[in-house]
Formats: sequence, C-alpha cells, structure tokens
Amino acid sequence: MLYSFFTHFSDWLGARLFTYISFRAIMAAVIALLMSMWFGKYFIALLRRKHISETQRDEKTDPFNTKKVGVPTMGGIVIIVAILAGVLLMGRLSNIYLILMIVTTLILGALGFADDYIKTFRKNKDGLNGWVKIAGQVILGLIVGLTLRYSPVTVMNETVTTRIENNTEVVYKSPDVKSTRTTIPFFKNHNANYADMFSFLGDTWKYKAGWIFFVLLIVFVVAAVSNGANLNDGMDGMCAGNSAIIGIALLALAYVSGSTVWADYFDVMYIPGSEELVVFLGAFVGALIGFLWYNTYPAQIFMGDTGSLTIGGIIAVCACIIHKELLIPILCGVFLMESVSVIIQTQVYKFTKRSGHPIRVWKRTPMHDHFRTSVQQVLDRDPSCTVRMKGSNELHHENKITLRFWLVTLLLAALTILTLKIR
Repeated sequence: MLYSFFTHFSDWLGARLFTYISFRAIMAAVIALLMSMWFGKYFIALLRRKHISETQRDEKTDPFNTKKVGVPTMGGIVIIVAILAGVLLMGRLSNIYLILMIVTTLILGALGFADDYIKTFRKNKDGLNGWVKIAGQVILGLIVGLTLRYSPVTVMNETVTTRIENNTEVVYKSPDVKSTRTTIPFFKNHNANYADMFSFLGDTWKYKAGWIFFVLLIVFVVAAVSNGANLNDGMDGMCAGNSAIIGIALLALAYVSGSTVWADYFDVMYIPGSEELVVFLGAFVGALIGFLWYNTYPAQIFMGDTGSLTIGGIIAVCACIIHKELLIPILCGVFLMESVSVIIQTQVYKFTKRSGHPIRVWKRTPMHDHFRTSVQQVLDRDPSCTVRMKGSNELHHENKITLRFWLVTLLLAALTILTLKIR
C-alpha cells in the first residue's frame, strides 16, 4: 500500500527508500512487532472478558504443577493480524509470491480458527476432524503447486552472472524458464531436477511427471510442516520462538534467491520477484517476536491451532516457492523430531498392546514432553506398559526445555544457511 503510494510520488524526500527491499523488510518487521504487542494487549483483555480460554490442561502430567487455567487461546489471530498489517503496508501487493503467502495465511488461519472454535466453544478437545485439516492443507498445497506450474510470472533463471563493465554492473542470465529444479544440500552442484528421476519416460513426459511430483511434494511439505509446528506448540513460547528463528533463516535464503548478486555468489537459481518474500518474512518474524511478549512463560495467551497451523504453512510454502524445500528437514529439524516421535510412539504402542505388554519408546510425546515427565507418572497412568527410553531422572521446567529447543533450532538454522557454501 505504502509502496504503491510512494512509487507514484518518487520525487518526494525519502520516497526512494521504498524501492529498497531491506528498508521495506525492516519496516514490515517493526510494524508487525508493534501491532502484535499493541493488538495483543487488547485482544487478551477481550478474551478474558468473554471468558474465552483453552480447556484446562492436565496438571497431573506436569511435575512442577504449573497452573494454566483460564489462559486465553486463539492468539494466532494476533499473529495473523500483525503479519497482514506489515505486509499490506510495506509489500508490493501485485507480486504473485506475496499473494500466495497471503492466501496461505488466510486459508490455514481459517482452518486453525475452526479447530480452536470447536475446542473452545463446543468443549470438544478433539477439535476439527483430522481429515478436514488434511483436506485443507492438500487444497492449499495444490493451489501453490499449480500456481507455480501455470502462472506465466513464476519463472526462474537457472544461472546468473554479474560483472562490472565500464564501471557498470551487468547481469547475464539464462532464459526465464519454468523448472522443477531445486536446491540440494552438501553437493557440489547445488541444483537437481525432479524431472531427471523420470528420464525413462522420454524427454516429453519426464517434465510432465517432474511437475506432478513437484506439486505432490509441495502438498506433502505443507501438511508435514504445519502439523509439525502444531505438535511443537506445547510449551510457553516454544513454537513462536522456534518459528521466529526459522523465519530469519528463510528470510536470508529468500534474499539470496531474489538477488542477482547473491544468487551468482552462492551459485543458486535466481527467482525474479521472490525478493518480496523478504518483506513478508520480515513481518512474519516481527509478529512472532511481538507475540512472545505475551506468550513466554508464564503465558498470558496461547496461539492455538489458529497460530501453529498458519505458522507451519507459511514456512512450508515459502520454502517451496524459493525451491529450498529439501532444506526443510534440516531447518525444521525440531518440528520433524516432534512429528516422528509421535508417529513412532503411537505405532509401537498399538503394535505391542496386542500382545498384552504395551511399550512406550519415550515417556511421553511430542518429544518436548518427554523431558518433563517421570517414568513413575507414566506407570501411574498405564501400569502395564514398559518405557524404553527412560532418560535422566532429572526433570526440567518447561522454561529450560523451551530455551534448549530454541538453541537447537538456532544451530539447525545456521547449518541450513551454511549448506549454501558447504559442498
């Protein structure tokens, strides 16, 4: 909005600042942060007056007996409003990638809100039917994938070179193409083409098969990351802090992908227009940091599925747009660990329960709950089970667990960025 306004009045003092991505990204972050803090205060007060809070959590599973009764939920609305405020003011709203990110925010925000509404107002802890959630994530994945396939402006340059000639920077780019190429970590040649997996189909059909695979991969990544973020949202400040760190790393990757100079330096594909993702991610990080003002221990508000599903979807879609989806297992390693721990725990328990001797691999899942649960607590609830990974007898307060998960995510984010140079 402000971008469009000032580009029409470029002669005004300071108007040219809005042509710089770095300026608009920082401003978007500041606006989102302040909006999150300001709107969050009034939103929390509103929810308390209306007695809109999450169903009481089970205190028996918490050795520190942390009381979290009457804490408002649906705090994801604060995050969404803050993101949109920063983006609508500082973004170039005609950009296709920015439009996709806004659509992602609204679709998953609505999906998460429906889930929170059922849990809060209908007092149904199960919330929205799991298949409905999956259907919404699949639809979003298809929208993103098909847009990247068929929109005439979603192109890339597989190689780009910048040189200084006669004191002028000259850019040499390969032709604009639609490609199923992606960035792979730790290999000398950073780019791989999904279509090459289907070479046995011949030159014509391998590209069609490559696009089908890429679209389906986007659907899978959106569902996996949004559900992983949802599972990670179990302690005060956990998901918001991890996601802010991930957002900063994605911002750096998007900046590289949208700059001819940095794309040349790191020898990665150049994606024209993807620089607007830097503005969106600036607002994303700012909104999360502002939300932490109220969400760190002891939380004054929970983000709920409205926040966690939206956050995961934003991360996934952004990574797919800049063709860095294969870096997700590293960058979102904490989300991956949470999801895998739940899957393994559930399947092993179901399989061994048939024999009458159920086994729990960990004391409790998602993984972060393992570190604040004692074996005795598990046996009190399920005397017939056996716990394999007993771990240390020392239990940790959720504050310590959250900070340590942040540190792990910080290391993974640094490693993700380093993959651009480690080959």
